[in-house]
Amino acid sequence: MKFIEALKLKSKLFFLFVFITIGLIFVGIVGASYISAMKRNVDSLYFGSLVPVTELHEIVQTYHGGISAPLHKVSRAEISRSQTMRELEKSLEHIEQKWKSYSQHYKHTEELDYIEYVDMELRSANRAFKTTLEYLKKGGKPENIALNRVEEKVSNLHSIIKKLINYEIEVAQFERKKFLNKYEDIAFNIGLTLVIVILAVLLITMYVFRSIQEDHTKLHAIAKKLKQVNKKLENASFTDSLTNLYNRRYFNHIYERELKRAKRHKNYITFMMLDIDFFKQYNDTYGHVEGDYALKSVAKVLKDTLRRPSDYVFRLGGEEFGVLFSETNESDSANLARKLCQVVKQREIKHEQSDADEFVTISIGVVCCIADEALDDEVLISRADEMLYKAKENGRDGYQITTDVSLMKVVSA
Repeated sequence: MKFIEALKLKSKLFFLFVFITIGLIFVGIVGASYISAMKRNVDSLYFGSLVPVTELHEIVQTYHGGISAPLHKVSRAEISRSQTMRELEKSLEHIEQKWKSYSQHYKHTEELDYIEYVDMELRSANRAFKTTLEYLKKGGKPENIALNRVEEKVSNLHSIIKKLINYEIEVAQFERKKFLNKYEDIAFNIGLTLVIVILAVLLITMYVFRSIQEDHTKLHAIAKKLKQVNKKLENASFTDSLTNLYNRRYFNHIYERELKRAKRHKNYITFMMLDIDFFKQYNDTYGHVEGDYALKSVAKVLKDTLRRPSDYVFRLGGEEFGVLFSETNESDSANLARKLCQVVKQREIKHEQSDADEFVTISIGVVCCIADEALDDEVLISRADEMLYKAKENGRDGYQITTDVSLMKVVSA
């Protein structure tokens, strides 16, 4: 039973562990997905809007510094024709690369029309600047270049691209605001998810531990009942079922233990062996039911009279009883034996077939001595049996006591 209950307890603890683990994994997955979404928003904010703005600024600066400025300088003979051509080629190539890079970024639908317009203007201006470059390569005079047309185109491109830059900045601001709102939603969802998981874990934990507590209570009750049953079984194995006195089996155990203890402390030890006088005749006359009553009556006298924790009373078999106690001298042991005989007779259980008295009586053999290592373990039993025999020889309803376990010394009563 305990093994099965222990398995149930382990299963519940394992379930709790699995649930918490799954909960944490779930929180981790949800958190990771939200963090990934946040990263995409950050990418969209910084790399989808701010980088394009930087590229557009570079395009504008290149038109001013890489195309317009060299043409003005060459017309004033501040730089050479070849240097001007290199600057123009390099700038036009750089502009095309930056515009291509810008065009590849993610664009909103509402941007596409304006970007197509800007692309058309850039291509037109670049063709014009390439024509100027070819003119210089063929030996054309720099002073004949229409600088006012160059400035007009650069200024127009600046204005067009500036609008695109402003739009990209607005998009960046919009994305930032959107990101912040999304971030608040993400933070709320993460917090809500954690709260739900924690509450769920708490509820399950409370349920499991309440169940464990109930199981523990049940186990405790079962253990208590089992202890009671074991106690009853133990008592049954050591107790005579009729009189509720200790039986012969328990006598063998207690006799050996108490004798060793008395030897160790060199204390007095007393053993009495007694039986009911003419008990066979009593059974034959009154029947076994009354015989059992007589046995129980004598047992009650013994239990009521011998109340000390160190007093042990046994039913050794049939109508024979044994009494074992320590730390009582010869005189007190004799008085106790005399009292037992008197109290049994005072119960006035009729016994018409007894030659000792009209009521049920007992005879007692008593051995009392100071125990030492020289004392033989079986001598108390054999001498008590001898004393009982002598008590019966002397007319019954009395006791015989000896203190000398080596040389017989008998005191009659």
